[in-house]
Amino acid sequence: YFVTQNGGGKLVPNAWQSVVELIYDFVSNLVNEQIGGVSGNVKQKFFPVILVTFTFLLFRNLQGMIPYSFTVTSHFLITLGLSFSLFLGITIVAFQKHGLHFLSFSLPAGVPLPLAPFLVLLELISYSFRALSLGIRLFANMMAGHSLVKILSGFAWTMLCMNDLFFFIGHLGPLLIVLALTGLELGVAILQAHVFTIS
Repeated sequence: YFVTQNGGGKLVPNAWQSVVELIYDFVSNLVNEQIGGVSGNVKQKFFPVILVTFTFLLFRNLQGMIPYSFTVTSHFLITLGLSFSLFLGITIVAFQKHGLHFLSFSLPAGVPLPLAPFLVLLELISYSFRALSLGIRLFANMMAGHSLVKILSGFAWTMLCMNDLFFFIGHLGPLLIVLALTGLELGVAILQAHVFTIS
């Protein structure tokens, strides 16, 4: 809305337009790198869902860094619902595009025939549990990181309320630790959105 409210972007982008262009360009490169062997038109069909998934996760993860806010992605049902809906959608599209030939991914070339049933079963279980593992990974990283920052922030506040006897330990130490963990958690929030999107 902020970028296109005047009929399109400006030649010299403002801050909002720069952010939107950066995200758009990043996801466009992501689609071109991850979806190989197909034409540009086919890649562009998948671009909107990948862009929406990435921006939703990015801004919901970063929202949790705002004090007194709610981290949506730190709840298991949200991440599990998102991962399972994407998993089902991808599987349906794969069957529509490839038919039963889609199942050939579960049997690599050159496998001995006696091992084929076990390998097919193992690959199908692995493929099915991908949705669960994606949801658990996002949930665990967001909940653990945000909980750690909140616990250490409370500890830092307690240390800041100490008397002047422990000035360096009671004032600067916890503040520097919380700042470092906040920077780390910002990086984790961005990285988890990227990892979930490419997986």
